[in-house]
Amino acid sequence: MPNSPTAPQGDLTLRTQAMPGDANAAGDIFGGWVMAQMDLASGIRAAERARGRVVTAAVKEMAFEKPVKIGDTLCVYTRVASVGRTSMVLKVEAWAQRYLSSDVMEMVTSADFVMVALDGTGRPTPVPPEQ
Repeated sequence: MPNSPTAPQGDLTLRTQAMPGDANAAGDIFGGWVMAQMDLASGIRAAERARGRVVTAAVKEMAFEKPVKIGDTLCVYTRVASVGRTSMVLKVEAWAQRYLSSDVMEMVTSADFVMVALDGTGRPTPVPPEQ
């Protein structure tokens, strides 16, 4: 990312440590694991905003610029970028806090997650006004 930010944008929504079971033979964490953590964080933030159930409708382009290694703490930051009638777009950034280096944080990837609010029957429902 030529213009990578030097600090995360948004709210810290999820922190988790990358473990050996999440890695390939070279010690690099699987991209799918990183994406799953980003999806979890999106669900947390979107459910808070929608004050109810949400699902992921789409993930816009995602490119991995830096690896996550075993032992790193993956920090996922989210912010609600826009809200439509039943959906919202969240800007999501994944940063690696390097193992045993609390002062070293590197952006791994980012993407836009489109989340849809659902009612009790699983149908799209309006996102309530912000409180």
